[in-house]
Amino acid sequence: MPKETYPDRSLLTRILFRVPVLGRMLREVYYGDSDNIYYFLFSILALWFLAVLAWGYPALIVPMMLVVPAMFVVLVMLTVGQ
Repeated sequence: MPKETYPDRSLLTRILFRVPVLGRMLREVYYGDSDNIYYFLFSILALWFLAVLAWGYPALIVPMMLVVPAMFVVLVMLTVGQ
């Protein structure tokens, strides 16, 4: 099997593409068919749903708490006008 080389990849994409399951999915979205983004989003939502079924309420709350700093930055940028 020939090794695939992609010279335009940055350090971040090389690191992300080496994560076992997530890396393969991201590589398919980045270099694959245009419909792969929908399959990726469905897979992430399905995994989140399964996590909620397995661990309950904490699996629902923790991702939302991780988004709070990003939304704070978005609100500050909207307020500043950028």
